[in-house]
Amino acid sequence: MRIGIIIGRIGGVDGVALETEKWIDVLKKIGHEVFIMSGEFESWTIDRDHDYLFPALSFFSVEAEWGQRKAFFEPDKNPDALLEHVEKASNRIHFAMRQWIADKKIDVILSENASALPCHLSMGVAIKKLVETTGIPIVTHDHDFHWERGQRYVSVHPEINHYVDKNFPLLLPNVKHAVINTFGVETFKNRFDIDATLVPNVMDFNRVYGVPTPENEFFLRDVGVLKDEIALLQVTRIVRRKGIETAISLIDQLDDKKLKLVITGNNNDDENKEYYNELIDQIHDLNLSRQIIFAAHKVLDHKDLSDVYAHGRAATYFSTYEGFGNAFVETILAKKPIFVNNYKPVYMQDIGNKGFETVMIEDSNLTPESIQQMSDIIYNPKRCIEIGEYNFNIGKKHFSYEVLEEKLSQLFTF
Repeated sequence: MRIGIIIGRIGGVDGVALETEKWIDVLKKIGHEVFIMSGEFESWTIDRDHDYLFPALSFFSVEAEWGQRKAFFEPDKNPDALLEHVEKASNRIHFAMRQWIADKKIDVILSENASALPCHLSMGVAIKKLVETTGIPIVTHDHDFHWERGQRYVSVHPEINHYVDKNFPLLLPNVKHAVINTFGVETFKNRFDIDATLVPNVMDFNRVYGVPTPENEFFLRDVGVLKDEIALLQVTRIVRRKGIETAISLIDQLDDKKLKLVITGNNNDDENKEYYNELIDQIHDLNLSRQIIFAAHKVLDHKDLSDVYAHGRAATYFSTYEGFGNAFVETILAKKPIFVNNYKPVYMQDIGNKGFETVMIEDSNLTPESIQQMSDIIYNPKRCIEIGEYNFNIGKKHFSYEVLEEKLSQLFTF
């Protein structure tokens, strides 16, 4: 089939974009031709025959920015102007989408989170209009939903909240919904009496990953980890739900000056650097400035963190909430032990129940027993290798491209 993907941005490092690239790889492998309509192509060589840049779909476009501001952040007294704006903008986008599917003779649409999360109101509404007016089959890849984001997508205007509920997610007949966790399946069943398909996030377990090479030999040395020191890895962005303060506390309680925590992500998504500054205060109060390394300046290509994992001893992943947890599977792919918080709503029912060997804590609580278990692993390189191999085989069974291929072969049958 000729599959048309509609997405706000692709080629970047956010979870939706990264997972979409994996879907593209597998869809092509099983014989489909893939076309992309996106507001941004980051780090992406555009194929003019298959890739269509339509800037109005960008989350940073005037259409998206103005709509978000007036809906959720700086609402006017009367919401009519906003609703009129969204309708007009969505009509323009809808018209462009219709031209695109006609030009490319597209058989089925894949909507990448655009029909689930109202982070671009006009795009989501335009997709709904496209399906309503053309009857084209659609698969919506729903990563997260507005009711999971606290007050982020709640407006002071009941009319806007009703508009969001009416259009997100896309509840039309014959829409196939793919969700990334069991919680999403349960949500669709309980809220809408719809059977969604669980498609977990995956990694390519056939690639060489996290392996020492001459090219990455000095990577950790370059960020400040000396040859006789041990690096724990926090391979996440700096946002509050990642639980980085727990990893810093672990370093403090292990009380070993040769143990360092390397944090790879930046704080671009941390509003006003509030959480980052709290971490800085924590590091200062615990006198850990020489043991906590912020390495985002060195990790320029977050899409491929293989060099980061290559020389680390183990990874910390004390998140409190995740839609899935790509960093967990990535650590398993790199054959490194991982220490994890039982994050909601996904970990135990979608990942932790698969039999991985980890040290898991509850409610971000580092007990003496859990700290001792982590210490026993960190200071036993042979045990680290055994755990890495064991977890890798489980990960390949449950979160590989082969699993994705089976799921997509079922989804894209019309």
